[in-house]
Amino acid sequence: MNKTTIQLHINGCDVASEVQGRTHLADYLREDQLLTGTNLGCEHGVCGACTIEIDGAPARSCITFAAACDGMKVRTIEGFAQDEVMLALREAFSAEHALQCGYCTPGMLITARDIVLRLPDADEALIRKELSGNLCRCTGYSGIVQAITSVLAARRAEHGGASHAN
Repeated sequence: MNKTTIQLHINGCDVASEVQGRTHLADYLREDQLLTGTNLGCEHGVCGACTIEIDGAPARSCITFAAACDGMKVRTIEGFAQDEVMLALREAFSAEHALQCGYCTPGMLITARDIVLRLPDADEALIRKELSGNLCRCTGYSGIVQAITSVLAARRAEHGGASHAN
């Protein structure tokens, strides 16, 4: 079998592993690193359940080969435990009833965090557009959109109404 050694910085820890060239990052994270917060849905990069951060940007781990990430920083939902924006989003998701079965939630939260940080002036239409790559079969998105909107509004109020980035 074609194996290669990779080095990743996962959730703040350096990890070196031998992986097969065909191993997807989602499988590597779940099976080898036991980071099961990354969910697999469609396994075609369409549903967003497997969304993680690679070098600071959201990415679909089900269509990314682990070997292609050699030397990169990877952050799964478990790596956001103390993140200020993620904490605010988690509270807002709960308050706005943006959670139902929870299967899409890890990927949805990572995408929501990206929206909050990258698009501080996003309105409902832009939030919905940005969420279009994350599918949820339970909520109808209203609570999710409201949760993101409430975090954006709180951050604007905290900074005197001015747009800002983290």
